[in-house]
Parts: sequence; structure tokens; C-alpha cells
Amino acid sequence: MRIVSGIQTTGNLHLGNYLGAIKQWVAMQNDVAATGGDCLFFLADLHSLTVAIPPAERARTTIEMAATLLAAGIDPDKAILFNQARVPAHAELCWILQGTARMGWLGRMTQWKDKAGKNREGASVGLFTYPVLQAADVLVYNATHVPVGEDQKQHLELARDIATKFNTDFDTELFTLPEPFVSKAAPRIMSLRDGAAKMSKSDPSDMTRINLTDDDDAIAQKFRKARTDPAPLPDTMDALADRPEARNLVTIFAALADRTPQSVVTEYAGQGFGTFKPALADLAIARLGPIRDRLTRLLDNPDAVTAHLVRGAERADALAAPMLQAAQHATGLQV
Repeated sequence: MRIVSGIQTTGNLHLGNYLGAIKQWVAMQNDVAATGGDCLFFLADLHSLTVAIPPAERARTTIEMAATLLAAGIDPDKAILFNQARVPAHAELCWILQGTARMGWLGRMTQWKDKAGKNREGASVGLFTYPVLQAADVLVYNATHVPVGEDQKQHLELARDIATKFNTDFDTELFTLPEPFVSKAAPRIMSLRDGAAKMSKSDPSDMTRINLTDDDDAIAQKFRKARTDPAPLPDTMDALADRPEARNLVTIFAALADRTPQSVVTEYAGQGFGTFKPALADLAIARLGPIRDRLTRLLDNPDAVTAHLVRGAERADALAAPMLQAAQHATGLQV
């Protein structure tokens, strides 16, 4: 098994990132390393070029996000951690695959429609074609599995379509078709102020999310002010179907405690949020506090963080080089 996944370097990570992705990555690295497979986790700094970010900020957030992954438990001895720009094979294979991908395929991408909106003529070419770079990110390592959320399934399907067409067009069996790796344990964490919206670092209100850099007081305050309803907690999760804010807090509690949501509502059935919120805040502080403290220490030594990225890039480059060379050979670019 070879798992590949990336995260954009566009700002501080939050509780949704941790519970929905990073916590799963840590579990994956341990399981896959035990079987002799590979896990590659990268910071998608090339993808971040589709967003207007000052260069100094992009460089800073790359280091900060690498430090956050390390603090959260990514082990550079078990997984390969690097930033995308340090492995040129990503961009080189992307250009080759742009000869295979089709405009119609990219035009149907839901995220392109959402992000470009009505200003498609003014959107960057990179915003339109970045799913091809996503395909290259995966195919350049001959990944067998890719962790995906609901919003990225379409892009993995595109990667499989590109791989299939390339193999057919050039009469080769070069690219493996990557399978989705969907962890049932990975919850969808919603905003603390709106149970219908995902927790997001782009939300203008900081009260909608728990940042992994928040201190204990901030965590407690945000949970205390999280939107709920006046009814007590029921004894089944099904009874929370029409109470999205309450359901979200129970989901967060269960994910932090490594429990099932049903076990949480069973414990707190009949109790109000005046009791539940402080218990949730205490749990979050106990789980996130050590991560924040490790992150602070890592950021005090950014050169050490960079050294991990350099080492990871060297290992990633060694895995990517044969695939890039084979793609060049298949297309007649290398004879």
C-alpha cells in the first residue's frame, strides 16, 4: 500500500483539519509502516499559487503547517513529509498529463464552478487546471490509495480518468488507478456558529473554529459560546438529525475521545449544554494543549522543521523519479 495526501499551505490549521484529516494520517502512518508500505504527506505550496498570498506569508505558513503536522504526530521516520515545490517531478508530470486531460473534464469540476463563480474569465489558469496537478501529485508516486473527503472524490475520479486515458493513448500500463481511502472514523466537523457550514479557516469570524494555536482560555470560551439549542441531549444520535449544532458538538466530543457518538449521547442523555460544553472544553484542552505546546517548541526552531522537509523531499524525489522517467519515455520525450 502506498498512500499519498496533501494539504494546502493557506493558513493556520484548525480542529476540523485535525479531526478530519491529520488524526487519520497519524493512524495511517502507523498502520502502513507496520506492513512495509509508504505514506507520503505533502504541503501543497504549488496549489497555493492559485490564491493571492504574499510570498513571505506563503513561506511562513509552509513552515508553520509542517510544524503543526509534526506536533500533531506525523513521524518523519514513519511517513514522508515534504513540501511539493521541493519535488519538481510534480510540476513536470503535471505538464505531461495536461496533454491527456480534457477541457470538458475540467470544466465539469464542481470546485472550479464554485471558486470561479461568475468571474471565470478573470480566474487564473491554475485554478482551472489544478485538478491535473492533483492527479500528478498522486500518479507520480504510483499511489494505491488516496484519503479523500466528500468534496475531493470528483478530483480522484478525474485522476483515474487521466491515468486510464494516458495508459490507453500510449499503450502502456504505467499508472495504477488509485483507490479512495475513506476512513469511517473521520468526522465532518462543522462551524461552531452554523451547523450547516464546515469549520473553515477562511471564515471571517474566529469564533467559528478552534485553531490548533488557541490557548486554553480561547478554547473554553469558543465552546461556551458555540451555538446550540435549549433542549437537553437525547439518548440517541438519530434524535439529533434536526439539531445540527448539537450534533456537531457531540461529533467533536466523540472524535476527541475516540468514542462513538452514540456512547456520548448515552452518557449525557437528559443533560443540557450547560453541563456538556464545559466537559467538551476540558476534553479539547487535554487533547489539543500538548499539540499546541509541541508546536510552539518547533516554531522556536524553524531550521529543524525545514530540515525535515528537505529530508522528506529527497525521499519523495527518489520515489517519483522512476515514474516521471517512465512517463517521459512513454510519450517519446526521453529516448
